[in-house]
Amino acid sequence: MDKLFRAPSMSALQAFTEVADSGNFTEAAAKLCLTQSAVSRKIQQLEVHYGVALLARSSRGVTLTLEGKEVLETARRLINELQALETRIAPRETPFRIRIHVSLAVRWLLPRLTDFYARHPDLALSIETVATERVDPSGDCDACILYLPQPPADQACHILFEEVLVPVCARNTVNGNPPPTSLDELERYPLIHGSTGQQEWATWLKAHGHEPSRGCKHITFNLDELALDAAVRGLGVAMTDRTLAQELINRGDLIIPFGPALKTSGVYTLWLQPTSALHPARQPVLDWFDQHSEAALTGLKGQRHNHRDWP
Repeated sequence: MDKLFRAPSMSALQAFTEVADSGNFTEAAAKLCLTQSAVSRKIQQLEVHYGVALLARSSRGVTLTLEGKEVLETARRLINELQALETRIAPRETPFRIRIHVSLAVRWLLPRLTDFYARHPDLALSIETVATERVDPSGDCDACILYLPQPPADQACHILFEEVLVPVCARNTVNGNPPPTSLDELERYPLIHGSTGQQEWATWLKAHGHEPSRGCKHITFNLDELALDAAVRGLGVAMTDRTLAQELINRGDLIIPFGPALKTSGVYTLWLQPTSALHPARQPVLDWFDQHSEAALTGLKGQRHNHRDWP
């Protein structure tokens, strides 16, 4: 029969990592709310367990021995994994963390959060916004809302709404002129871009057999949110996703001056981290997003208002 493995004390490993990080028994003891002698005894327990010295002590402090560096690496990894495990298994006091692009958070999610909390007053969300062009799905979150250029095959992705590009502008005055009424008038107006690549306008114009006029003025931002605000202020005509602009259109701050809309192959999706499987809020969150995605996809088919010249 194999000899029973006896693991070192977890509290001793935690004390060891604190001493190694601070290089000082006094600081480690204060952080652990222990006496200095208690921390010293825990380190001695580890050294007896492994049968080697883990720390080299001197008047200047402590340094790790070669064996101590190996123990430290494993201890840190073990502590981090146990902390992550506890968060996944017993996350009832932690909010469900969603990572999302800031423009999508402001224009799509935020107007809907009142409904979420009305339905689930006992649940909490933690919304982490990013301003980078691509939302990184890796890292410390339970779910991400991602833009994908093609519908996903991954079953962990749930489509929220499809990308439909439309031009939008202020209702009354655009760059000192009345809003344009057709694509042929567009060259007299500044084009507002919500991304530095200016792909939205290029894609829409190409689909309708046009190219941006060389003499046309361009106003470029790195966020749809800024582009939409610039359009509301009458600086020009912005190209954006219809769902992102819908609240401003409903309020009368923006209009779709002419069409047609362009449905691309792009989709906005909710992607669930595998590590969120045990979070108690996962299913209610998924159900709620599914309800709103169905409403969004259905609503797009019937949105034929606040515009001119629809075919």
